[in-house]
Amino acid sequence: MFKNFHGFHVLDAYHKMRSLKKAQRERIIKKLIQACVVLVVTLLLWNAPITFFGIDGLTVVQQRIIAIFAFATLMWVMEVASSWATSVAIIGLLLLFTSNSGIKWMCDPEEVGQLLSYKAVMATFADPVIMLFIGGFTLAIAAGKTGLDAQLAKILLRPFGTKSENVLLGFLLITGLFSMFVSNTATAAMMLTFLAPVFKQLPPEGKGRIAMALSIPVAANLGGMGTPIGTPPNTIALKYLNDPEGLNLGLGFGQWMMFMFPLVALLLFISWMLLKRIFPFKQKTIQLHIEGEMKQNAHTYIVIVTFVLTVLLWLLDSVTGINSYTVALIPFVIFSLTGIITRRDLEEINWSVIWMVAGGFALGYGLNASGLAERAVESIPFGSFSPLFILVLSGIICYALSNFISNSATAALLMPILVVVCAAMGDKLDAIGGTPTVLIGVAIAASSAMVLPISTPPNALAFATNLVQQKDMAKMGCIVGVISMVLGYALLYLMGILHVL
Repeated sequence: MFKNFHGFHVLDAYHKMRSLKKAQRERIIKKLIQACVVLVVTLLLWNAPITFFGIDGLTVVQQRIIAIFAFATLMWVMEVASSWATSVAIIGLLLLFTSNSGIKWMCDPEEVGQLLSYKAVMATFADPVIMLFIGGFTLAIAAGKTGLDAQLAKILLRPFGTKSENVLLGFLLITGLFSMFVSNTATAAMMLTFLAPVFKQLPPEGKGRIAMALSIPVAANLGGMGTPIGTPPNTIALKYLNDPEGLNLGLGFGQWMMFMFPLVALLLFISWMLLKRIFPFKQKTIQLHIEGEMKQNAHTYIVIVTFVLTVLLWLLDSVTGINSYTVALIPFVIFSLTGIITRRDLEEINWSVIWMVAGGFALGYGLNASGLAERAVESIPFGSFSPLFILVLSGIICYALSNFISNSATAALLMPILVVVCAAMGDKLDAIGGTPTVLIGVAIAASSAMVLPISTPPNALAFATNLVQQKDMAKMGCIVGVISMVLGYALLYLMGILHVL
């Protein structure tokens, strides 16, 4: 009798709606509580007596920057708002309350101290590193529009044959390679699409599906370490390493790849060994069918030639004298003039990441230009710290934070602090290779954090396939992450004591 009653689906929908409303209400309450905590802490620091901070000669502007820094840290860690929105707020607060274009009665230099240049704060959005991001995004969009990405995947996967374990290795290596030059999120989305027909061939009772699904985020996260444009933490590290007013190392694209590419290749091979051992295949062969064809037109050939030219110029920057930032604009110029990239395509650029990074740069500029970094160096005895302690501690903190919040936000938060700390330690850091060892170490730690579905966008995409359980991702992410950090830091330490960097 009840089977004939068609009202049950309405009742079920009603209960689902109530559950969703309850969950949404709880989420809103949680966000409001977190926002109140951020507001209270920020206002307490903003209005506390100058003597509270224990820093001699602290100005009102510097105190406000401390408050803004605390605001950024709490907002990013608790994710009260999206990372990019927090960065926009940072830039806005710096402009309004600490710059020479701020609120007149709150920004009198005679009363609040040295003000920041509003032009310099705004210029963080046009930093050369931002151009590097735009160049990378442009190449990715052009490759997708012409079908070059699918064609490359077909050609590169063909040599791996049909043996299941070899196909797994192929997906790891190709995903890792793509992630060096294309956004790891876009790479993961594309490669998971290619895997869809493979999943249908594998028996549901075996673990091969899990191995295949996990290979994509693991390779995407690790592959990003291979080049300066592979992941935002790399470009952030490069910004501070090459800053003309800072370290001014002139570390080039080719130099970065020279020591990071072998590390990535080794890590991908280790990941392959682990995946096929932890999640063995029941079916020994797989037939690959990758859909999508490369368009046979002038635009495609322009993209191919430009792609090759750009990569060559990146690798030969020390020979040509053209730095990687300038090279990054070449594909943007060519694709714009030839109509390959249109006005609508510009909307596909991941502007949220660019704003996120710009906010971190603005925060770093505020710390240094206001003199706050110098005051902190004088007040805290960084010079007495052990270089190894700083190296290990910075890596652990970055790894821990990056598993829960955006690795871009973590890097943007830690890099300016570590530059100050390293500067204060002076020659003591020479024993481990100086500041580059610490900053590149943080970039490695950020890319090694892949324990949770929320840790990285590739993790989230793989988890969304419903083929991976959180415990499987945590197990693989933890093992690979620890191995990545141990080998990465060992390489940096060796290069540091040999003074290769």
